[in-house]
Amino acid sequence: MAPIDSDDNTTAGAGEELRAGRRKAARYVVPVAVMGVAAATIGLVPALADSGDPDLPKVTAEQLIEKIAKSDVQQLSGTVRINTDLGLPDLGGLESGLMSGMSGGPGSGGDDEGSAADPSAKLTELVSGSHTLRVAADGPDRQKLSLLENAAEYSLIHNGKDVWGYDSRSNEVYHSTAADGAERPEKDVPGQDVPATPKDFADQALKAVDDTTSVTVGGTAQVAGRDAYRLVVEPKQDGSTVGAITVAVDAETGTPLKFTLTPASGGAAVVDVGFTKVSFAKPDASTFDFTPPEGAKVTEADEADEAGRRAGAPEHGRGAEGGLAKGMNGLEVIGEGWNSIAAFDTGAQGGLPTDSAGDLGGLGDLGGFLGSFGDQVRGDFGSGTVFKTRLVNALITDDGKVYAGAVTKDALVKAADAAK
Repeated sequence: MAPIDSDDNTTAGAGEELRAGRRKAARYVVPVAVMGVAAATIGLVPALADSGDPDLPKVTAEQLIEKIAKSDVQQLSGTVRINTDLGLPDLGGLESGLMSGMSGGPGSGGDDEGSAADPSAKLTELVSGSHTLRVAADGPDRQKLSLLENAAEYSLIHNGKDVWGYDSRSNEVYHSTAADGAERPEKDVPGQDVPATPKDFADQALKAVDDTTSVTVGGTAQVAGRDAYRLVVEPKQDGSTVGAITVAVDAETGTPLKFTLTPASGGAAVVDVGFTKVSFAKPDASTFDFTPPEGAKVTEADEADEAGRRAGAPEHGRGAEGGLAKGMNGLEVIGEGWNSIAAFDTGAQGGLPTDSAGDLGGLGDLGGFLGSFGDQVRGDFGSGTVFKTRLVNALITDDGKVYAGAVTKDALVKAADAAK
């Protein structure tokens, strides 16, 4: 990583690897933007809730980023609070059905319903509202995440080759197997790609650090009883909807303890995730034990994949990206850094489609419903609809093209005009 000049608060060139990471991440912006579920793209209670400013040794932004990169915490347990405020309209529960359907989970349609315990569908709940999680980890082969709900709990347990999802509300169990340790690709553990901890979100945000980014150390804080540094990441470009990202970094271990993203428009944080309790002691081995309760319905992953194929749903693990890809033609990234815009042609005429034959990779009737909340715009490109959240915006033109990114409405129109 190139040195960071802490005097003028800017980064030097961060290298092609970070640029490649940024562009790779851009392909996830489109489904998130079109569906209005932006938490999964970048990351998560207004400003850091600290109980004091500890006196810690001075560090530069470069040193703090290196501290995060070198952090190798293998064991921890704690409670995480996630809050998301995208400013979305109330979709009456339709967004949950959409996410489940695109992941091949319950409610995906057809005669074969998926399991209510399938993590691919269940963990998408984290992209909206407020949630409390209990997390535990003991190396690469043992992790547990529990989503606490009203009078119910959902748990995802990875112990060796076994991955279990258990939904106490429905008394359903989902089971799959994964390869051991370093031989296991992340995608082999269902739900692994769903960000749930401050580190998950910090890793995504730091991929965007390049010469269009300002990175500074914004003082210190206490989070979950731990002394921490504040790392502040801000776009230097005009036109981005991202105001600032603040990461509270544990002074001892380098582990991100809290992650907050505030919008350029001001107001409360868009998304925020942080530990309220954390311990870096080894969790008890029994934490990762699981036996299906008596009478529980157990669905094996292979069975769920077969049921999904019969119902016409994407294969398990492909989720929204697999479904959306059906409606994409020539996905490209316009611009650079924080102003990157993902563009593709759906091949559908008439803007937001309302039938399954020309939907945006599975949006179906929801496309027309979302259109009622959008802003009509015109430009050299013609006319279209901009669907807005507090973070990610998407322009769907009347000739079926989509432009989406964490940028303003004006930036989307400009990109569409330039591409004409």
